[in-house]
Amino acid sequence: MAMTSWRQHAAAPFDCEKQPAAGTRGMVVTNHPLASAAGAEMIAGGGNAVDAAVAALFALTVVEPMMVGILGGGFAHLRMPDGSQTILEGQGRCPLATGPSTFVPDPAAPPGSMDAVGRRNSVGRAAVATPGNLMAWCEMLARFGTLSLADVVEPAIRHASRGFFATSFLADCVRDCAADLAQDPEIAKVFLPGGAPLRAGARVFNGVYADTLRLVVREGPDALYRGALGAALADDAARHGGYVALEDLTRYRTHELEVLRSTYRGFEITGPPPPCAGPVHIGQMLKILEGFDVASSGFGTADSVHLLAEVLKIAFADRAAATADPDFVAVPVERLLSPEYAAQRRAAIDPVRAKNWTSGLVPAEGSDTTHLTVADRDGRIVCATQTINSLFGARYMVPGTGMIPNNYLHVFDPRPGLANSLAPGKRVTSSMAPLIVLRDGRPCFALGLPGGLRIFPSALQATINLIDHGMSLQEAVEAPRVWTQGYGLEIEPRIPDAVAQALRERGHQTVRVSNVAGGMCAIRFHDDGVLEGAACWRADGTPIGVGGGLARPGVRFMPEAQQATR
Repeated sequence: MAMTSWRQHAAAPFDCEKQPAAGTRGMVVTNHPLASAAGAEMIAGGGNAVDAAVAALFALTVVEPMMVGILGGGFAHLRMPDGSQTILEGQGRCPLATGPSTFVPDPAAPPGSMDAVGRRNSVGRAAVATPGNLMAWCEMLARFGTLSLADVVEPAIRHASRGFFATSFLADCVRDCAADLAQDPEIAKVFLPGGAPLRAGARVFNGVYADTLRLVVREGPDALYRGALGAALADDAARHGGYVALEDLTRYRTHELEVLRSTYRGFEITGPPPPCAGPVHIGQMLKILEGFDVASSGFGTADSVHLLAEVLKIAFADRAAATADPDFVAVPVERLLSPEYAAQRRAAIDPVRAKNWTSGLVPAEGSDTTHLTVADRDGRIVCATQTINSLFGARYMVPGTGMIPNNYLHVFDPRPGLANSLAPGKRVTSSMAPLIVLRDGRPCFALGLPGGLRIFPSALQATINLIDHGMSLQEAVEAPRVWTQGYGLEIEPRIPDAVAQALRERGHQTVRVSNVAGGMCAIRFHDDGVLEGAACWRADGTPIGVGGGLARPGVRFMPEAQQATR
């Protein structure tokens, strides 16, 4: 990692808005303080990082309901105390009743959009894919945790039944989606009380969802995949033009995948393989960037942002052409990560002029997700990105359950004949990037974030911030970001106007945005055993470290001990 201060070469210096946390027994970083507290409660009570992660995920379904739910999907990247790593995939799948022509592409949709006519693939029952989260979370706990399902779900039940205070972030999300939420009386009852959008500071209750979670505790994942919850989801879908059926649920299975590995300047970058697109394209971009002196170009300069924009466009061109469910499409992972292909693409980059890129291979998605990063003192790491896809998923609740389904079918291309077209049973391709970065076999940092198509470009930038620019963990997650997939170049407010002007002169169409992607959750692993956690300003992210420990063996409360010996 760079040893000199990144500020010496920066064109976009900034001050952090949040503070990191430290702990020695465990660290939990999620995008809501109550979820982080739920995870820390498990570690404090003797559980491990997996117990903490699953508790935090269930809590997030209550306190961050617009981002994640048991009817969603995602990837969990796990590292065990012995150094082994694995990926537990619980992605959504196309229902058996869907196919390449299920939706009609919207001719008025903007470039890169997956919109269908009538928004059928984004709002309502027709947009729902077969969910995997509940099965994956229960399996992760059973295989790698130490606590019971009742233990880890209890904080979520408590917050759903007793209520919690809405943050401004949640209230803003409700307001942004209010018109759609108002169309469903079940979801409106919770988030549009009295017909008006929820206000920050209001107490939110979801008693029927608390009952749903109690049923999950009693029956496990069978409550959804073979029981009453699944019947409620499928029956409601059948009545309203949806596609998820009981057969989709009973046939659903998770997958355990081998970790995808790539290298960058002596570091090993690890994450999920396809159908997760994030790590393979991060590895591709880093391989291209390895031929440039990124540190000397300076953080946030016109040169560095231009280079980032060009490699992002290369990656998105290749992603559209070839990255999908490997059960349906032969994804050229080795080619994407090869030095030869990186050299070919690197040589075509114009250092002073933006280009339009097409794929160099032979033959995008929702933005609202959540991420958590958890570690314990024994070396376990859980880096998990989970989603219901768009804000509030399909924007309705399954009647009588409090469950918010995903709108994962909006991730598939509604046009037939493409790598990412719909097909029965096909897994969702995702931009998720739950990364664990190692050096000499030891973890250095783990990070991830929500944000749809903006996830893996943001994870890439944080990795560069740490390795090339030598930022602190807090600086790396909060640093201003940029993003493009080949159209406008989005830049955050703290990128200076002079840099934006220089980029326009190079041919980039810059667009000012309030934020690129969502709240990053990261942990850094120090040599002395300290776990440092950081979360950024783009969400309600909160790191909670657990330190201290139990009493030293043999310690007594001396007055009583002396009385006992008399």
